[in-house]
Amino acid sequence: MAVLIVGANGATGRLLIKQLLERRLEVRIVVRSSQGLSKSLLSDENLTVTEAELLKMTDNQMTEQITGCTAVISCLGHNLSMRGVYGDPRRLVTQATQKLCKAISSTKPEKPIKFVLMNSTGNQNLRENETITLAHQFVLALIRFMLPPHRDNEEATKFLDANFWTNQKIIEWIAVRPDSLIDECLVTNYSLFSSPIRSAIFNAGKTSRINVAHFMAELIMNDDLWLRWKFKMPVIYN
Repeated sequence: MAVLIVGANGATGRLLIKQLLERRLEVRIVVRSSQGLSKSLLSDENLTVTEAELLKMTDNQMTEQITGCTAVISCLGHNLSMRGVYGDPRRLVTQATQKLCKAISSTKPEKPIKFVLMNSTGNQNLRENETITLAHQFVLALIRFMLPPHRDNEEATKFLDANFWTNQKIIEWIAVRPDSLIDECLVTNYSLFSSPIRSAIFNAGKTSRINVAHFMAELIMNDDLWLRWKFKMPVIYN
């Protein structure tokens, strides 16, 4: 079983690589530079590293990466800096999702490919009829206007929802929504919900990156867990 990860050199992506390698999966990653990855990861024979700028890869190059994979996971996000938030590409997550899905479709898989997208509790799942207070709506509108990464997260899930639903057999997707991300050394107990049980703005919870990585790895390995959450946007809290 081979899994492609993009955004693999981010804080969560690195943990996800380790989780998948510990399960003895073949892991492929596309990163701009492998310098941020530990020697122990890079020395693992089950890890294949391609150094490239994802959005500049050709369709053939992207298809080559995905051929033979049963799952694709995107941990892409915007760096928390002025350039990362307001610089190009402003639609990094959306454009990468579109590019990956196009490549998956071109491989004409015999079985649907699992696509896992790391997202955010600030992104509402419209199919679940999630409701928020007027104050939350007001702040969210400001965030959507002032912070391009939030709008990017929303557009990425809208693309998946609009193009890959239950009536097709190419891609099955899950958008994982952690709350405020924190760093912890070990996997701990965590809870999963179909919708947020806290306000992402006024009463945010916490989710450790290692728990997010563990959950995404389990989604790939555990078919029953995948069936429970496919085409949904599970929220994860510590």
